Amino acid sequence: MELEEKPKYGEPRKFDPTFKGPIHSRSCTDIVCCILFIIAILGYFAVGILAWSQGDPRKVIYPTDSRGQFCGQAGTPLQDKGLLFYFNIMKCASPMVLLEFQCPTTQMCVESCPDKFMTLFNAHKNTKDFDYYKNFCKEGVTIKMSVPDILKDGLCPAMLTPSKPFTRRCFPALDRQKGVITVGNSTKFDDGEGNANREAKDLIAGVKNATIAIEARQVVMKIFEDYTQSWYWIVLGLVIAMLISLLFIVLLRFLAGIMVWVMVVMVILVIGYGIFHCSMEYVTLKGEAGSNVTLQELGFQTDFSVYLHIRQTWLAFTIILAIVELIIILLLIFLRKRILIAIALIKEASKAIGYVMSSLFYPLFTFVLLAMVIAYWAVTAVFLSTSNEPIYKVFNETVCEHSRKNCEPANFSISSMKSECPEAQCLFAFYGGETAYHKYLIGLQFYNVFLFFWCANFVTALGQMTLAGAFASYYWAFVKPDDMPAFPIFSALGRSLRYHTGSLAFGSLILSIIQIIRVLLEYLDHKLQGAQNKCTKFMLCCLKCCFWCLEKFIKFINRNAYIMVAIYGKNFCSSARDAFMLLMRNMIRVAVLDKVTDFLLFLGKLLIVGLVGILSFFFFSGRVKAFENTAPHLHYYWVPILTVVVGSYLIAHGFFSVYAMCVDTLFLCFLEDLERNDGSAERPYLMSEKLLKVLQKKNKTAPAE
Repeated sequence: MELEEKPKYGEPRKFDPTFKGPIHSRSCTDIVCCILFIIAILGYFAVGILAWSQGDPRKVIYPTDSRGQFCGQAGTPLQDKGLLFYFNIMKCASPMVLLEFQCPTTQMCVESCPDKFMTLFNAHKNTKDFDYYKNFCKEGVTIKMSVPDILKDGLCPAMLTPSKPFTRRCFPALDRQKGVITVGNSTKFDDGEGNANREAKDLIAGVKNATIAIEARQVVMKIFEDYTQSWYWIVLGLVIAMLISLLFIVLLRFLAGIMVWVMVVMVILVIGYGIFHCSMEYVTLKGEAGSNVTLQELGFQTDFSVYLHIRQTWLAFTIILAIVELIIILLLIFLRKRILIAIALIKEASKAIGYVMSSLFYPLFTFVLLAMVIAYWAVTAVFLSTSNEPIYKVFNETVCEHSRKNCEPANFSISSMKSECPEAQCLFAFYGGETAYHKYLIGLQFYNVFLFFWCANFVTALGQMTLAGAFASYYWAFVKPDDMPAFPIFSALGRSLRYHTGSLAFGSLILSIIQIIRVLLEYLDHKLQGAQNKCTKFMLCCLKCCFWCLEKFIKFINRNAYIMVAIYGKNFCSSARDAFMLLMRNMIRVAVLDKVTDFLLFLGKLLIVGLVGILSFFFFSGRVKAFENTAPHLHYYWVPILTVVVGSYLIAHGFFSVYAMCVDTLFLCFLEDLERNDGSAERPYLMSEKLLKVLQKKNKTAPAE
């Protein structure tokens, strides 16, 4: 007797007269993973408490002098001295600065930067000048002390140069006059060490190296200033995006067919306008000085507005938008027949959302939870990164065996290091530590990032399972809304948390492991940027591509697995298998219906982002005269524009994600409906009449009321 060969993708669902939607009699699933998740969360709280007890965010906010004190900190003797002054900025030209990000010269906190040329030798001759000079010396310096003794003990700088504050640090006021470098309107200066005709250009190397560690901070500070100047306009832009998204959702509820075609046409028009605008900018810049410089020649600039004065930038924008436009038009041409079926599915989703209106506000709950997760991660990361202790090292210009060794400033003057190297100084170098806590600090940071991914994915998964449970109860209700729970969202949320926390944790754990591997690959790629050969670069590129694809696949599997868990109450692996088998048995329908619907919803999000993005561009860039006096004056006007665009996408995604989850849930239920039922009087289809008509199906006898 030959054994019957089992179907490749499992047995289709059989008719079950007792099945009426999400099963209410269920038990807890994936308990082991639930316990593991709870332990991980408790450990996460422990890491946060440890970080908050050890960290000090002042290390990020305030510059630090050679004694490790914070300049300008309120409530300290240095609260009025908010600027950092370098005794000899030219020592910052040392290559060691690029390795240690610390200049081998004394640094002290001052109230204001020097505004005149002066040497210690000349200032010592005049009491008034010396009183001014003492503002940039250590405590205890008097005019009775000789100049050689002051310089020998490192109490004062040998000279002062006109300086300007930059990111709370005093840097020489360098300028260029007729192609010649000047400092304080002079091409030469007295360095106080016997060279009265030192070239001003000698200061450039020191200033360049001194600023290399804080260039990024400069950009961040300017961006922060832009946010403080434009935050209320950004909020207004996001509110407009929310209102437009809500309007689209409401219109989709009543005019789904018309709104889909309106979205399609509007997207084509918005992108078309983008192509027109970029091409006009490209033509307008023709003949202007410097506009023909290539992006490669220009290199990376912290002022991103520079790129908008280059023709090649607008040419690139035009080409990119034209390609996107062409792809969308070709897809619409080839999918024109399938779009009609997708519209029917969207109409069904609109009807479901009409019965579960509270689902439109559920993304707000998800957003609040995600905001809490992000805030906890960010605060913990800051406290962990600032929980190091100040490390002091020996700095010496001449040969010294103790150079770059750790030292203690309190007793350095009487130590053997000072006696063996009389000219050496014990200066603050960086924040670090050698205790057990500091040795495992990188591990704690890694744990912080990993738990951030796990918690964020868990919150997202909870939202997906909750919405799936609510919409599944709508689909399988024989008489709507009588057979539905009174509060579908709350019922589904309660079932998810009570019975399936372990399944949610399991699915989000798998996704988090893949995401953390991607982060590690990016970190490895960054670290090996200068040393890697072509083979290594190719291997890393392949790995990153593979894990990106794997992450997308796992997200797809998880999403459908959560739907099956919400309906049948099985564990994660069984639900993932059932969902995958169901989709594989209906592969053509998946490709035709589900993905086309996702494409149409994506066009809706694209339209909202495009509309709000164009409005914010004209407002913040000052291109419209009516807004010239209203728009804030910013360093980078792209900062609020980019923020509004990204925020608008997230808001639109939040609203449309309800539709997307509704469509995916109804789609799986619809596939099961086709397998369970055949349209007979005993086994009628539960899908709507419109969907039956589009699929060329019909019930032989209408379902009994």
